[in-house]
Amino acid sequence: MERIIHKSAKVIVPAKGKLGGSGEEAVTMESEATFQKGLREIENDVVAMGAMVEKAIERAVEALKKRDLALAHRVMADDAKINQKRFDIEDKCIRLVAAHRPTVSELQVVAAVFNIIVDLERTGDYADGIAKIAIMIGDEPPLKPLIDIPRMAEIAIEMTHGSLQAFMARDVEKAKKVVSLDNVVDGLYDQVFRELITFMMVDPKTIDRATRLIWVAHNLERAADRSTNICERVVFLVTGKMEEIGASKY
Repeated sequence: MERIIHKSAKVIVPAKGKLGGSGEEAVTMESEATFQKGLREIENDVVAMGAMVEKAIERAVEALKKRDLALAHRVMADDAKINQKRFDIEDKCIRLVAAHRPTVSELQVVAAVFNIIVDLERTGDYADGIAKIAIMIGDEPPLKPLIDIPRMAEIAIEMTHGSLQAFMARDVEKAKKVVSLDNVVDGLYDQVFRELITFMMVDPKTIDRATRLIWVAHNLERAADRSTNICERVVFLVTGKMEEIGASKY
């Protein structure tokens, strides 16, 4: 049967019956090498997207802490770049698969990439949401010193970074360690929520400011959940089993 190769693979296949066994093997090996090279480039793009998302979370919370509206606007502008990065990676994946005949395990990696970049894009949206809240708060006097929220952000960033390290290394144990941090984030969210509800009960005038900080904490809690999703994909790639390894209480 004649093998169909996309032009981007740069492999020329003679017509059926014109190629000997060793020639067919050479073409297959060259095509496989081209596919693996393309897959490595895509995985590196995923890591680069992750770095963009980590920076977005860091800057969004920094803008909130320092009432830096210019930085908040920068986070919002950069969200479009994160979205475009996702679309670019999707396009590369589609073209790579169309150009080759990947194995089941290779297709599983591509499928994982599709899911991972969705989780990263959504995490970027959470950072964008925090930046918008920072702008909404503007120069209002702070309701309370921000202690737990920045800590949540630090862990969320750590989880994003760690989940992608686990993905690149296909490291199940690393993935499970990352997931274990989700409980810490959930605990901090509970603490922030209870404290802010108390502020609202004591003084109804604080309701608007307290509600906005609850939104911030919620976004960070969801960002941690997205990293958990990525880790579950890592486990699936290695074990072949799709399972929840750290279901959030929320």
